[in-house]
Amino acid sequence: MGTEIDRRRLLGGAMGLAAGATLLGAGAPLLTATDAAAAAPAPRTPDATGTPGGARTSALWREFRAHPYAHPQIPYVGRAGYLGGRTSFPRPPVVADVRDFGARPDGSADAAPAINRAIAAAGWRGGGTVLVPPGTYRVDDVIRLGHDNVVLRGAGSGRTTLHATRNLTELIGPYGSRYGGDKSSWSWAGGLIWVCPDARWRTLTDAIRARAWPFEGWTGDRRDEWRTLTGLAAPARRGDWSVTVEDPSALRRGDRVLLQLIDDESHSLLAHMAGDVEGAADYVWTDKTKLTSYVPYEWPCRVVAVDRLRRRVTLDRPLPLDARPAWQPRFTTLVRPVTGSGVEGITLDVVETPQAQHLLDKGYNGVALQCAWDCWVDDVTVNNVDNGFLLVAAKACTLRRTRVTGRGSHHPYCCREGSHDNLVEDFVLAQRTVPAPEGTQLHGINVEGLSSYNVWSRGRMEMGTFDTHRGMPFANVRTEITVDNTGSHGGDASAGPLYGARFAHWNVTVTNQRAGCVRIDDIAPYSATVGISQVRPFGQIDVPDFTGPLHSRIESYGHPEAVHPRNLYEAQRALR
Repeated sequence: MGTEIDRRRLLGGAMGLAAGATLLGAGAPLLTATDAAAAAPAPRTPDATGTPGGARTSALWREFRAHPYAHPQIPYVGRAGYLGGRTSFPRPPVVADVRDFGARPDGSADAAPAINRAIAAAGWRGGGTVLVPPGTYRVDDVIRLGHDNVVLRGAGSGRTTLHATRNLTELIGPYGSRYGGDKSSWSWAGGLIWVCPDARWRTLTDAIRARAWPFEGWTGDRRDEWRTLTGLAAPARRGDWSVTVEDPSALRRGDRVLLQLIDDESHSLLAHMAGDVEGAADYVWTDKTKLTSYVPYEWPCRVVAVDRLRRRVTLDRPLPLDARPAWQPRFTTLVRPVTGSGVEGITLDVVETPQAQHLLDKGYNGVALQCAWDCWVDDVTVNNVDNGFLLVAAKACTLRRTRVTGRGSHHPYCCREGSHDNLVEDFVLAQRTVPAPEGTQLHGINVEGLSSYNVWSRGRMEMGTFDTHRGMPFANVRTEITVDNTGSHGGDASAGPLYGARFAHWNVTVTNQRAGCVRIDDIAPYSATVGISQVRPFGQIDVPDFTGPLHSRIESYGHPEAVHPRNLYEAQRALR
């Protein structure tokens, strides 16, 4: 009750109730003037993609089309996913069959060594497909994809099963938190199928065994594995595709590089990530030690052109933020990522154990993509896992036709540690098969740790929520999703705000009318809430981090069936 009162008081102070609020029908909630305007009929203007009967072309969409790369509330995600959003994945030739390396499809013996030998053989050959024919294969170790252009392919998630018997604590060791306490980092890291470059995987696991809890991202365990290639010679704006650099001599077309932005003493970079709203100037950043540990902001990008005469460098995506001189913008190297690899047509079935107490997961985890770029997972189910699909410092990866099933999980989907431009589509979070044990938590589709420009599209969530897990992620999209909104967000208070700027929730059907984490116009700065079901606040723990105007937008409230385009990501991709 106290949380509800505090939330209403904060919302009242932040936004205020409009004087012209009206009642729409008996028992309908009181709407603000913003809500009423959003609910009013709009002109049924034809759209370039074709407006279906009864739908209204979104006014926000029309604005976005006019200025797609720097819209104030809607991020440009039209290039999210594998190779900028390719709709098909490569089919490299078969170079290994796990049975030829000793794997038995009857579950009678540990097949992990054989599967890993087959994967390594494909990597040494320069890539190719490793077949896992129909059957059930017992695996007592981590399955690792650490080379480029290697595809682990089963016969389909209904025909090929890997039955995992052990957890990551047993296989690698206890993994404490670098921020202290008695938490297990297996609660958000690592997978029993782990896509990670071999060298990076070795340094991570060596550090864990030495109890020197590592950073997990793009610049190594201590964030020191990089060198500067060049600084930027002139300011640049969010949405720019080209920048002027001091010295282009170290850059070549096709290079994968890291854009680093370093915060200043006033934390103006963090305030910019929050949309430079007025309340960000008053926000106390200095005690948010977990959040400040995520800075410099690290954004991987690919160089597509270098004009050496003009010192202009063109990138594969528009800039995610301004690049101001105060933030010392620079292009640097990064740890070598794994690229072009995938996991397809498999069910990872984990031995059923009770879900662990919150933050004490042992690591019965599904698929992790770490320091992975332009990789994919397709037609993969994970069953009875602690954590389902984890994107950890992942870039431009696609998860398609994935399912989380079984006894319930902590993070069914997790996107963290500077993950950017990823796509999760056609996903299912199934209702748990057993009641949740006391002391456990369920989140849902999670994003945190300054992760940006990620998309969740065409999903069915039979439980969970839109978990924004502090660490101020920004510019992420959730679109065309049905959710029974039963989960809760998480996040340490030292990780700072729940939301940065430009979150967009677009065409979301909420089956239980719960507002929390889905309706975000009163909590997320410069956000867009478009075409969600009518909802009401109950069981809320999300409260605004910033006072004053948030400059958020809400449209087609209560009418997800009426909004056009139906899918924000697909509409953006069609603009290219």
